[in-house]
Amino acid sequence: MTTMRAHLGDQLVVESNRSEATRREGEIVGLHRVDGTPPYDVRWSDTDEVAFVFPGPDAHVQCTEQRKHAEQRERGASGATRVPAEPHLHEV
Repeated sequence: MTTMRAHLGDQLVVESNRSEATRREGEIVGLHRVDGTPPYDVRWSDTDEVAFVFPGPDAHVQCTEQRKHAEQRERGASGATRVPAEPHLHEV
């Protein structure tokens, strides 16, 4: 089992196997440990609220670099240009 690690600006993605559960994403705006392990302060994209989160097994971190590559692939596939949001830095 690998340990979850994150940096400020990374995305926390929660995806459940249950059909009634929806995917939830948020930006990691606060770290409580210097090694990047949980818990995190997460600004949820659906509510814009910041919550203290200790992610479960249905969560993973999508790092900023992975997001850049995904956005580049998406632009190449659709021909559209997306402007990524700048990370909101939060001191802990």
